[in-house]
Amino acid sequence: MKILAKHYAIEDCEIGEDTVVRDFVNLYGCRIGKGCRIAAYVEIQRGVTVGDRCKIEAFAFIPSGVTIEDEVFVGPHACFTNDLMPKAVGDWSVTPTVVRRGASIGANATIVCGVTIGEHAMVAAGAVVTKDVPPGTIVVGSPAKVIGDRRSGD
Repeated sequence: MKILAKHYAIEDCEIGEDTVVRDFVNLYGCRIGKGCRIAAYVEIQRGVTVGDRCKIEAFAFIPSGVTIEDEVFVGPHACFTNDLMPKAVGDWSVTPTVVRRGASIGANATIVCGVTIGEHAMVAAGAVVTKDVPPGTIVVGSPAKVIGDRRSGD
C-alpha cells in the first residue's frame, strides 16, 4: 500500500499491495484488494470488500454491506445506501449490495441497497439504481432503465 495522503483515517483495514490511497480518505474495517486507486475524500466503511484493480473516484461513499468485485470503476460522488428504511432513532438493518466484476458506476450515481449490478454493466452518471442491473447492460435515469448492451456497442 502506498499512502499519498497527509490527512486520513485508516483503522483496522486490510489493504492490498500496490494500492494507492489519496488525501482525506476515511477507511474503517474494510478490505481493499491489490492495485486499487482510492481518490481523495472517499469513505469506505466497516465490512466493505473492494476487489483487485478497482478505481474509486473522489467523494464516493461506500457504506457497510457493499461488496465490490475486481476491476470495478466507481465515479466521483457516487453514493451507495445500506438501509431501506433509514431513521435517526431506533434499530436499523444493513441490506447488502453487490457490484460484479468489471462494472462501471458513473459520477453522482445513487445505488439503493439490495441490488446487484451485473458483470461489465454500466450505470450512467446521475442514475438512481433501484433494481438489479443485468450483466453487460447500460442503465440511465431515475429510476435507472436499460438502454443498451455494453458488449455489443449499442
